[in-house]
This record gives sequence, C-alpha cells and structure tokens, in this order.
Amino acid sequence: MAATFAAEPGGLRVEVMMREVRAAAAVCAALAAVSALAGVAWAYLAPAEQLLVVEPDRGTALTGESLHRFDALAIFVLIGIVLGVLGTVAAWRWRRVRGPVLLTGIILGSALGALLTKVVGEAVAEQRHVRPSNPPIHTIVEFAPSVEGWAALIAQPLAAAVVILLLAALSTSDDLGTGEYLPFGGARPDPVIVAPSQYGSAILYGPYPGNSGAPQPHAPHGPAVPFEAPEPDAPR
Repeated sequence: MAATFAAEPGGLRVEVMMREVRAAAAVCAALAAVSALAGVAWAYLAPAEQLLVVEPDRGTALTGESLHRFDALAIFVLIGIVLGVLGTVAAWRWRRVRGPVLLTGIILGSALGALLTKVVGEAVAEQRHVRPSNPPIHTIVEFAPSVEGWAALIAQPLAAAVVILLLAALSTSDDLGTGEYLPFGGARPDPVIVAPSQYGSAILYGPYPGNSGAPQPHAPHGPAVPFEAPEPDAPR
C-alpha cells in the first residue's frame, strides 16, 4: 500500500500578496463611492424639521416635528446596515482574493463609507433646505436633517464584520475557496507518494541496530511445521 505525504508549503509569494492588496484597495474605493451616493439618497429620504419663528433668531418646533431628528438617524443607520451587508456579500464573491487582506479592505471601506454618507448627505440636505438668514416672525422655516453623534457611523462596518464572519464560518473549505494553502500566498503542498518495495513496507519501525533508514523487506517465512497434540492420559 502506497503512503502519501505532503511536502512543506512554499513561502510568501509577492505577486499573490500584491494581488490581494490591489483587490482590497479596489473594494475599499468601491464601498466608499457607493456610500457617497447613498448619502445623496439619505438627503432626499430624511425629513426636515419645521420650526415656527417666535422671536428674531428663535423658533419653536411644531407638534411632532422634533421626532424627525430620530427619523433621520434611523434612516441613516438602516442605510448603513444595508450597505454593509450587500457590500460584503458582493466582495465575498471575489473568490480568488478571500482572506484577511480583503477583510481589512472591507472594514476600512465600510468605515470610510459611513463617514462619506454623513458628510455628503448633510451637505446635500443643506442645499435642499436652505434656511433664511433673518426670517420674519410667525413664519415656518425648515432645518436640514443631520446625523447627531458619531455612534451611528459604527453600523456599516459592524454589519460588514458580522456578515464576513458568518460567511467565513459557513465556508466548507479551509482555504475559503481561494486555492491558496496559506492566507498570504503560500502555495498548496504537492502530495508525495512513496511506493513500498515488492516484499516490504515503506513505513519504518525503529530505530533498531543495523537499521540504515531504508525500508527492509520481509524475510521469507519457513515452511509451517505441524505439531501433534498431546495424547490424553490413559484411564487409571
């Protein structure tokens, strides 16, 4: 029976590493660009808050208008979650570059994308809801929606991290389907088949005196010599 062994894996391959870095940079840039467009969509979806001017440079919110600040924040978080999930699933389809480098690109792209969604969205919202400088008393003005606090920016990278963790856990192959033995480009070891000799085994048992390290063939067995069973004792 032949025995199969694995050769030692190759070291880090620069071309594979550079390919993964370029792929991660492309994914990061794509996520940032899509998130910027999502910021424009948020500016049109988030409702503005209406206030009644009661005194010069002072206003009071109309009934129920203060809830729009929560609505704008909730829409922002939902957009971030959707971008984190869909962006990670789309990047995971790039089978050849799966690994920690791609994971870094997805997380950085999601974090940068969340920031761009906030900056671009608030800028577009300010252009859509221009507030007059000195509005007259008893008039209604609109305040552009905004994302209050920085905690909402965690939603998109957090969703991306959870999705890629689940995808990696559900993968049925150790190399995540990349065909690479190591995460950073080490080649898969080629199997080495060692055939035994004609009368022996390729597996060594030792060390024993006189064992030179090569498999020893089995010595031929002598002829089987039958033996006679002892006679039963005679009755007394």
